[in-house]
Amino acid sequence: MATAKVRDRWQQLFWGGIKLKGLNGLFELIGGVLLLLVDPNEDPNDGIARFLVHSSGSLTGHAMLFSSIYLLTHGLVKVVLVMAVLKNKLWSYTWMIVVLLAFIAYQLYRIALHSSAGMIASTIFDGIIAASTWREYRIKKGWFSLRCEK
Repeated sequence: MATAKVRDRWQQLFWGGIKLKGLNGLFELIGGVLLLLVDPNEDPNDGIARFLVHSSGSLTGHAMLFSSIYLLTHGLVKVVLVMAVLKNKLWSYTWMIVVLLAFIAYQLYRIALHSSAGMIASTIFDGIIAASTWREYRIKKGWFSLRCEK
C-alpha cells in the first residue's frame, strides 16, 4: 500500500473517507453473503437470523435476492476501487468518481421515492468523497498544486 504524505485537511478527509468506503464495502459484502446464505425460517432462536429478519424488514423472495445481489455488487465495487486507490493506481481515481456519481444518482432517486436520514447522509458523504477524490486526482496529475509551507 502506498503511503501518501497528507498535506492538508482535504487530503485527510480523502484518505479517511476512502478507508471508510472500503470498510463499508466490506460490511456490504458480508451482509450480501448473509442474506444469500441465512434462511431466517430455519432457526428462530438464531441471533444472526433474527438480526437479518429485523434488518431486512419485509423483504421476501425476489426482494431479498435483489437486496443481496445489490449489496454484493455494491460492496465488491467499493472494495476493489478502494484497494486500487490505496495502491495509488491512477485509473482508480476516475472510476471511483464515476461510481460514486452513479451511487449518488441512484440514492437521489431513492430519496425522491422515500427519504431517510441514513440515505441522505450516505449521499452527502458520497458527494464529499467524490469531490475530494477529484481534487486528489488533479493533484496527482499535476493539474492542481498545493500551496504548502516547507
